[in-house]
Amino acid sequence: MKTQKFVVATVVALMIGNAQAALFDRGGGMVYDDALNITWLQDANYAQTSGYDSDGRMSWTLANTWAANLGYGGFDDWRLPTPLNQDGSGPCGGSNCTNSEMGHMFYNNMGASAGNSILTGANTANLTLFANLQVGNYWTGTAHSDFIAWDFRNHSGHQGYYIRGEDFYAWAVRNGDVAAPIPEPETYAMMLAGLGVMGGIARRRQSKR
Repeated sequence: MKTQKFVVATVVALMIGNAQAALFDRGGGMVYDDALNITWLQDANYAQTSGYDSDGRMSWTLANTWAANLGYGGFDDWRLPTPLNQDGSGPCGGSNCTNSEMGHMFYNNMGASAGNSILTGANTANLTLFANLQVGNYWTGTAHSDFIAWDFRNHSGHQGYYIRGEDFYAWAVRNGDVAAPIPEPETYAMMLAGLGVMGGIARRRQSKR
């Protein structure tokens, strides 16, 4: 019975934790955002760290090429963040664009506010998850027009666009979680129901003795 109680308590704790969106350090230099179901490189200027570029700042075309050809952690489907909203609409332009991937990181994960640097964010625990986070412009993977592309500015929380030839930073991200998939809440419910049945059977057996 002690084992059963322990399992039930563990499942309940997992269910509560899963309901709260958060960042998870998956190890190997990767951080998972369970609200957007995407995985970020822990190094926010890996293009420089890896020796690909001297300072990590590249044109939009080169930044996209770097991300598309990146092999890291056993995955080769890395890309630049999207400026689109989570429902596919947008992109939103200006401050407080919290539904894009970079906007979600800036405002929701880091707790920064418009007009301030991402490094002033209130969520210091999340800030410490990442290395080489730059206070500057980061390219997104989306073009605005023939010569312009969307970017996000970590020095102010502004999402906008610039000429593609400008040298900005690049932060790689990929869809999904790099860890083993976590059971859905429905699975937890089934597990709890099964444990309840097992408990009922055990009680009936004891009453017959």
